[in-house]
Amino acid sequence: MTIAEQCELLGLARSSYYYQPTGESEENLQLMRLLDEQYTRTPFYGIRRMTAWLRTQGYPVNEKRVARLLRLMGLYAIYPQPPLSLPDPTAHHYPYLLQGVKIERVNQVWSTDITYIRTARGFVYLVAIIDWFSRYVLAWEISVTLDVQFCIDALERALKIARPEIFNSDQGVQFTSHEFTHRLEAAHIRISRDGRGRALDNIFVERFWR
Repeated sequence: MTIAEQCELLGLARSSYYYQPTGESEENLQLMRLLDEQYTRTPFYGIRRMTAWLRTQGYPVNEKRVARLLRLMGLYAIYPQPPLSLPDPTAHHYPYLLQGVKIERVNQVWSTDITYIRTARGFVYLVAIIDWFSRYVLAWEISVTLDVQFCIDALERALKIARPEIFNSDQGVQFTSHEFTHRLEAAHIRISRDGRGRALDNIFVERFWR
């Protein structure tokens, strides 16, 4: 497990790891803190744009240095990927509720997503539910198929811990299914859905996968 993944599981900002002695200069530690904060705002920035942004902040860095620090922190630009969960055209439409919302407390917002893991025998699928404030992984499940049940199982496990005010997901059939939606509504949770093709609406889960 990478340093970035360990920090996400512990609910820590990646940059907090680098406050420990690592052999890096104080200036590099400051650059890491800045890169981590900017990455959350603009995760689609690659090395060139991150370098240009740091220069506007008064740090005359070169691309090689920025590339090394980003690699050290496990930060890579997020680009659109083929969706694992296709939209259901018959599903009820829920708006994206998180535009401009300030995340201030635990259990204010949870989000979920699915990724795949390559194995010697093919692919398995991992679903995770994350709290946006603490970045804590509340529950996860693995399945060899993309059916809805393993997503519901993860949701049930998470709801045994707490209940969010808002639950955000993409528009995949697993999350827009009657079973999944009904469980959220029964718990009086507000439902938020990403815009189609907008991975950045669910940025904290997207970061976790990387």
